[in-house]
Amino acid sequence: MKISIIGTCCLLMAAQLTLAQPRYKNASVATEERVADLLARMTTVEKIGQLCAPTGWEMYHKKDATSVKPSQQFKERMQQMPPGSFWATLRADPWTEKTLQTGLNPELAAEALNALQRYALEETRLGIPLFFAEECPHGHMAIGTTVFPTSLAQAGTFNRRLIREMAAAIGLEASLQGAHIGYGPILDVAREPRWSRMEETFGEDPLLTGILGSHFVRGLQGDDPQSNHQLYSTLKHFAAYGIPSGGHNGQKASIGLRELFSDHLEPFRMAIDAGAMSIMTSYNAIDGVPTTASSFLLKELLRDRWGFQGFVFSDLGSIEGIAGTHRVAPDVRHAAAMALQAGVDIDLGGNAYGRNLKQALEDHLISMEDIDRSVMNILRLKFEMGLFEDPYVDPSQAARFVRSDKHKQIAREVARQGTVLLKNENGLLPLSGKIRTIAVVGPNADNIYNQLGDYTAPQDRDNIVTLLDGIRNAAAPHTVVRYAKGCAIRDTTQSNIDEAVEIAQASDVVVLVVGGSSARDFKTEYLETGAATVATGGEDILSDMDSGEGYDRSTLHLLGDQEKLLNALAHTGKPLIVIYIQGRPLNMNNAAQKADALLTAWYPGQEGGHAIADILFGEYNPAGRLPVSVPRSVGQLPVYYSLGRQAAYIDGSSSPLYAFGYGLSYTHYHYSDLTIHVEKEQVKVTCTITNAGNMDGDEVVQLYVGDNQSSVVTPPIQLKDFRRIHIQKGASKTITFTLKIDDLALYNRQMQRVTEPGVFTLMIGAASDDIRLRETFLIE
Repeated sequence: MKISIIGTCCLLMAAQLTLAQPRYKNASVATEERVADLLARMTTVEKIGQLCAPTGWEMYHKKDATSVKPSQQFKERMQQMPPGSFWATLRADPWTEKTLQTGLNPELAAEALNALQRYALEETRLGIPLFFAEECPHGHMAIGTTVFPTSLAQAGTFNRRLIREMAAAIGLEASLQGAHIGYGPILDVAREPRWSRMEETFGEDPLLTGILGSHFVRGLQGDDPQSNHQLYSTLKHFAAYGIPSGGHNGQKASIGLRELFSDHLEPFRMAIDAGAMSIMTSYNAIDGVPTTASSFLLKELLRDRWGFQGFVFSDLGSIEGIAGTHRVAPDVRHAAAMALQAGVDIDLGGNAYGRNLKQALEDHLISMEDIDRSVMNILRLKFEMGLFEDPYVDPSQAARFVRSDKHKQIAREVARQGTVLLKNENGLLPLSGKIRTIAVVGPNADNIYNQLGDYTAPQDRDNIVTLLDGIRNAAAPHTVVRYAKGCAIRDTTQSNIDEAVEIAQASDVVVLVVGGSSARDFKTEYLETGAATVATGGEDILSDMDSGEGYDRSTLHLLGDQEKLLNALAHTGKPLIVIYIQGRPLNMNNAAQKADALLTAWYPGQEGGHAIADILFGEYNPAGRLPVSVPRSVGQLPVYYSLGRQAAYIDGSSSPLYAFGYGLSYTHYHYSDLTIHVEKEQVKVTCTITNAGNMDGDEVVQLYVGDNQSSVVTPPIQLKDFRRIHIQKGASKTITFTLKIDDLALYNRQMQRVTEPGVFTLMIGAASDDIRLRETFLIE
């Protein structure tokens, strides 16, 4: 009887607690009801706080190597106006002034975000959990994580499955440390190589960008948003940011509406269809309207037409830029009102909204409905991620799985598959095991940061494999490997070309590693947006940095004494292998003429040295393809492949030095047996690829289409699908492509997306300028 009474009392107490508990804290209540209940309880200040994402790296205090706690600055901020999210809390680089000593390892990072989250839930009035957003374009930008190759190298793989696998690893590493939002992928179609941020993109083609970007999203976010091992992906930068006038970062995009939709918006549409739950505006303007203030882009297109259900970030300082850079608002208060009404939910940086929206509301520049709409977009995804129930992570899991051997192997594979062989005269590569001496030369042969790219945290030396490391590890025991730097990327006071020539003359083969660098250092000065400022001279030694956000170029030449070094080594007559490690397609004219073998590895990441050495010594047969055309000169720009063949200039060729999709292998392939079957809703295409060489390898089969006659101008050649396949020597594979009728669509004169009847030319080849099979087909 006593047990029965006690049980009844417990049930009554539980029922009372349930009744006393706010509905928004009850996980059994529908998400929309929870959102409405919480919204009704919030003050104006608490609502505005949810729309702010201030920088986070000052929000923790590292007491010693094993303990961390919330900083006083964090506590004050949480009491004044609790933000909805923090950005880059775990970021470490010269801008944040977080080093290997002052930053956090993965286990401590997880403890830090747990501590901040616990304060938000337990010490604020409503206990609303925080979103932590982190940079994740080629790895989580934090100490102790895996550094994958940058996006141009990722795109060079033409391998959607591998990119998804890589993104899943990135998502796991960031989420195990407590992050919920990963900034990436970057979907800007980049057709201006002078622009400083081309390295962050998948290159010049909208379909390649859209397919790889969609698989990146699926990998990063995973299948279960409540698994706490995945992130919400943030697409960047919306929109047309990759074609800035003059190559100046953030400059206006001079573009028509049809090209905007067909080329620059299409990758975003594809990624949203893949499930992306957040998106970031860009710094530029399109047709006189800043993208951060464009209700056409952020409401009519993104939400009404595409059905986007997530939330929209501004880029850092881009709301202030509406008034400052673009001068379409009298002050930041009006700019904040314009951005909110246009559809920007979260102010990255937090100052524009945090300091101005309350006054804008009182001045009737915005309504409470404007604020509520954005707050609901944020709260909805916090509830759906399960943060109100389970916001914490296990630090021991971060210590175990971040930068695991498995992830390092994925990084090596992406670097191998993304490296492009451009020239291999007389079959110099792969190198013979009989080589006795190798000279390794150049500013990028043994510089860890120069091969990692922008948005990279400080690294322990033993985590990075340079090409010199890789060659020494891969060379036969009897092979002597000699090294000389020769020169720096930009600075000429460090050059010692004579030393490089001396070791080259004493060697059987020379490997020269040139290019550029996006490596920031603690001498670099930064804008409030985080972009680096360009050194104006007067320094004792120029940094290597020639790329990365803020480092736009007026030329594409190798800087410093790199061309002199190349010429001197070529003059020795020794077999010369030139490798570019770079963040944009630099001028290769001289190298293409004088090198016996030429490769580009872009920024190949922490395992880059192993990956390139695998290729040089024949452990891996290269099959990477160019995701962007390599121009002969800046006078050709723009020179992207879908412009088609152009008449020659009076003073030179109009074709690129190397075209989009180009890349060599150690074997060769024969294309045959093209068939096309037009069905009601699709076009099925088959062809046979034969490995006619003496080595197993991959081939990247590319399918292009041209519309022979249309109501508006369309590209004469446009990538529509691709497949990377492995074929053993002497073997053949038949592959099938299935094109939907909508894949042939255009935007007609009424800006309607339609597939017009008529004749199309289908082209299959190994590159955009190497078409092996061609046939026409009719759409009735």
